[in-house]
Amino acid sequence: MDARKRRELFRRLRRLNPRPTTELHFRTPFQLLVAVILSAQSTDKGVNRVTKDLFREAPTPEALLTLGEEGVRRYIRTLGLYRTKARHLMETARILVERHGGQVPRDRRALEALPGVGRKTANVILNTAFGEPTIAVDTHIFRVANRTGLAPGRTPLAVERRLLETVPAEFRKNAHHWLILHGRYVCTARRPRCGQCPIADLCEWPEKARYMDGGAPQEKTRAGAAAGGRR
Repeated sequence: MDARKRRELFRRLRRLNPRPTTELHFRTPFQLLVAVILSAQSTDKGVNRVTKDLFREAPTPEALLTLGEEGVRRYIRTLGLYRTKARHLMETARILVERHGGQVPRDRRALEALPGVGRKTANVILNTAFGEPTIAVDTHIFRVANRTGLAPGRTPLAVERRLLETVPAEFRKNAHHWLILHGRYVCTARRPRCGQCPIADLCEWPEKARYMDGGAPQEKTRAGAAAGGRR
C-alpha cells in the first residue's frame, strides 16, 4: 500500500471515530494493566464483567495485595487461565508497591519485567494510559495489516515495526485503536464485512470481492439463492 492510500485509510477511520479508545473499563493505569493482563484468551466483555466488582474491592496494588491471591481468584474464576492470571496479578502488585511506589511505570523495560506482561501489553499501557504513539499488534491488527496490505509482516513484531515506520505521525497515537476495532467488527477473521467496509476500495486483499455481499462469500450466497431462493 502506497503512502497516499495509507493516509486516506486513516483519514477515513478518524472521520468515523475521532476519539477511539479501548473497550476495557478502567479508571487508572493500574486498573488498565490488570484488565489487559486478564484479557489474554478472554473477551473484553468477559473482563469487564469481573473487573466491575474486582476494582470496587481492590482498585490499587496495595488493595489487591490485601485481597490476596485466593480472593482475586474468586472474582476472576469465569476467565480462562484464571489461576495463572491471579498469580501474575499478585506478583505484579507486589513489584509495583516495592519498586515503583505503587505506580505503573511509564517505561517499556520496567513494564515488560512485570509478570504476565509482554511487548503487546506494554504497548497497550504506553499508548492507552500514557498517550505514547505505540502500536500493540494483536491478532486483529496482525490480520488487518497483512490482509489490506497496510503493513505486511510474518510476525507481530515485524508488523509493529512496519506500522511505526509507515503510519503518518498525525495518526500514530490512535492507530492501535482504529485498527483493532476495524479488525474486531469489520475485517473479521472468518466473514469480513467487505461490503460495509469504509476502506474497501483502498484494501489490497485479493479475496475481498468474494465478501462484498454482507460478509458472506458471494458464490455461497448465489448458491443458496439457486437452491430455492429460501434464505
